[in-house]
Amino acid sequence: MMANLFSSFDPSTSLYFPINWTSTILCMMFIPFSFWLIPTRSSSFWKKILMTLHKEFKTLLGPKIMGSTFIFISLFSLILYNNFLGLFPYIFTSTSHLAMTLTLALPLWLSFMIYGWINNTVHMLAHLVPQGTPPLLMPFMVCIETISNIIRPGTLAVRLAANMIAGHLLMTLLGNTGPSIPSSMLFLLLITQILLLILESAVAIIQSYVFAVLSSLYSSEVI
Repeated sequence: MMANLFSSFDPSTSLYFPINWTSTILCMMFIPFSFWLIPTRSSSFWKKILMTLHKEFKTLLGPKIMGSTFIFISLFSLILYNNFLGLFPYIFTSTSHLAMTLTLALPLWLSFMIYGWINNTVHMLAHLVPQGTPPLLMPFMVCIETISNIIRPGTLAVRLAANMIAGHLLMTLLGNTGPSIPSSMLFLLLITQILLLILESAVAIIQSYVFAVLSSLYSSEVI
């Protein structure tokens, strides 16, 4: 039962290239050039969202690295598209795999750490001891802060993948119970599936936003 349940997350195997991973770049096909050239209601709404994110990231990052907001807006958009594509039938959810989420989180974290330790070494060392820490606790705080810093890419990756997996597993479990329940309960099952799909849509938005915001906060700490 568990093997069948988790098999929905298995990528397809191919001799040369796993086809399912191409869903990661499917979002490029859904955004024609006319979307950016001809103003429409949907494009105006999306541009308002992007401008709101730009202002928020600019506040988090500060004026020194204001141009970096576009990196995190792109990261938000990529994760959001992949999360939503995974809600459609027979489309592979790449963000439910650590291979995808770690690929996004680890290079970002490494680049922040390398930049911070090379250019702002004193600032990075000061972050290891919070202000007001008693001298007796300073060695322990250095160990705790170092460990919490090292596990940041792992927590980013696992948080996104786990939230995507949890919702998809719940929908799979409810879908598998359909043939075994009485016909009088099918309407209730349908309503439950619709409500769960709405919840998963909200989770897809929230998790992409959380991933982008936490990444921007990690980058602001190295300046």
